[in-house]
Amino acid sequence: MASPSCSADQLAPLFGPNTTNAVAAATYICNQFSDVSNRFVDTAFAVDSTYLLFSAYLVFSMQLGFAMLCAGSVRAKNTMNIMLTNVLDAAAGGLFYYLFGFAFAFGAPSNGFIGRHFFGLRDIPTSSYDYSYFLYQWAFAIAAAGITSGSIAERTQFVAYLIYSSFLTGFVYPVVSHWFWSGDGWASPTNTSNLLFGSGVIDFAGSGVVHMVGGIAGLYGALIEGPRIGRFDHSGRAISLRGHSASLVVLGTFLLWFGWYGFNPGSFTKILSPYTSGNYYGQWSAVGRTAVTTTLSGCTAALTTLFGKRILSGHWNVTDVCNGLLGGFAAITAGCSVVEPWAAVICGFVAALVLIGCNKLAEKVKFDDPLEAAQLHGGCGAWGIIFTALFATERYVNEVYPGRPGRPYGLFMGGGGRLLAAHIIQILVIIGWVSATMGPLFYGLHKLKLLRISKDDELAGMDLTRHGGFAYVYEEDGNKHGIQMRRVEPSGTPS
Repeated sequence: MASPSCSADQLAPLFGPNTTNAVAAATYICNQFSDVSNRFVDTAFAVDSTYLLFSAYLVFSMQLGFAMLCAGSVRAKNTMNIMLTNVLDAAAGGLFYYLFGFAFAFGAPSNGFIGRHFFGLRDIPTSSYDYSYFLYQWAFAIAAAGITSGSIAERTQFVAYLIYSSFLTGFVYPVVSHWFWSGDGWASPTNTSNLLFGSGVIDFAGSGVVHMVGGIAGLYGALIEGPRIGRFDHSGRAISLRGHSASLVVLGTFLLWFGWYGFNPGSFTKILSPYTSGNYYGQWSAVGRTAVTTTLSGCTAALTTLFGKRILSGHWNVTDVCNGLLGGFAAITAGCSVVEPWAAVICGFVAALVLIGCNKLAEKVKFDDPLEAAQLHGGCGAWGIIFTALFATERYVNEVYPGRPGRPYGLFMGGGGRLLAAHIIQILVIIGWVSATMGPLFYGLHKLKLLRISKDDELAGMDLTRHGGFAYVYEEDGNKHGIQMRRVEPSGTPS
């Protein structure tokens, strides 16, 4: 929005002939006017920066949600291990995203494939990026790493977590985010020179960039490791290895739900942006609408999963409902800002069916993901990308991505198939990129015997064999100090 201007030369003649020094008076008034105008500009920057920082804090709080969800979804003997990996994702991700990741993602000017400036935040802040933007994007990067950790839980060596988390947050994820979110990215909707199919990819908050990347990486990790001991019997029938705490699963789900209001609405990065000056409707309204679509998709997916699993299994299962809710959130993340609320209901309904179908397929092929992360984030994320290409509305697309009249929008909304073509390409290139990077990494760790723990350690539980004790204090009657435990050394493989 342009700031109003004041010119002493234009103002002075308006004082009339009786003014002693009209030019001086006009200059004084204009200077005061400019000071007030600058204060408004400063306030706008401060409001937008505060909004982005608050959103970053919300997204970072999702790490606690991931930790609680993961802890409740694994068996008690592996609780400390999985919580430590969530801390590791944030810590290692913070350092490597600072050193390399942010530069690869947003280092401008650059080419369409990868950024090449801002290593170690050199030359930050700029007119485009401030420290708050780095913090927000770091929270996204570690969310992708947290998704992957759930897929390989209960059987992975600690050193493997350290290696994959650093590689994912420092290189693999940043390159994908550069493609679709940087102004220089070859498929970015904000690319000023060459838009893919005249549109670019509308992956507003990351159904593909975050969820598919994390989910596909987890898919390769779990495939190469193989299922947990006891997950399938000798005939190939699936055996349920239930997590030890539904309470932690529900707590983690609500924390993630809360954090998603920073994940999706926060992706505007600014809130004080009017679409028409002096009007009640502006970007603040779009922020609110995005929160509504996020809510409706998750709620619909939760209810669909509740009744769908009841029909299939005969039980009302709270863990399944929580996963369905998160699947709805993962799906709406791409199109949350450009679809109508009623379309979000469709998104959540189909997302629940996609998750149920992916879980059935996983059992058929003997794929073991303790948190259903690959199915949830990979499968529902892919559906969210397709959904956006079908239901994005013309008005919202032009508001969120202004300056390009005639930009393609949803196929079912009359916008043609160009956006759908761009989104199909997004799905394929993400699958290809993560396969080409994370697949060889996990395979290399497997060959070096750095990926999976030994059979004895897996049966005993990693809390005891790798972390010096259990997450919980177990007490017997008459022994107020609890059970005495002996030290168990890791066997077979290096730690």
